[in-house]
Amino acid sequence: MMISDIRTLQEKLYFTTEDVAQMLGIKPASAHVLCSRYVKKGLFIRLKKDFYVLQQIWERYRERDFFRIANHLQTPSYVSLGSALTLHGVTTQVQRNWIESVGLKRTVQFEASGTVFHYFKFGAPQYFGFVKEGNIFIATKEKAFVDVCHLSVYGEYALDWSACDLSVLDRKAVARISKVFPERTQRYIKNRE
Repeated sequence: MMISDIRTLQEKLYFTTEDVAQMLGIKPASAHVLCSRYVKKGLFIRLKKDFYVLQQIWERYRERDFFRIANHLQTPSYVSLGSALTLHGVTTQVQRNWIESVGLKRTVQFEASGTVFHYFKFGAPQYFGFVKEGNIFIATKEKAFVDVCHLSVYGEYALDWSACDLSVLDRKAVARISKVFPERTQRYIKNRE
């Protein structure tokens, strides 16, 4: 691979073996071998099967870059829970190198270079309440709060509530959002207010 090829990859948030094959004009099987070798050499980071990032770029990524990657690692998904609550200023509990999202497919976790991308599966009726901020799909602060409560009531999530300022939440929005969640979740939310 030449310097000009690396520059082309630097422009991408992430890339696949197909991207490498097209860029170099080689067969996909050869691109797969090349990517595997570059992962072993520490030039590429493999986040999951056929999903790579340049090591030198990874080191410069900021929180919003990781949020963008989270949106692509599992689709559809949106950043939520503690990650969204921190971004929205609802909690001071900062989660370094830990990005949490809600998706429709499955509960799964991907880890690369000390950063963890954690996805919680929600049913289609509960998959809403997010917006596109720039190029990131992220839960509103009210939806992130409800998502946390929903998982907490079933023992799947823990949040330091003493580090939260729930007064910044729109109570009417929380009530509207929580209506599609089970009664148990709704009771838990009322106890938090």
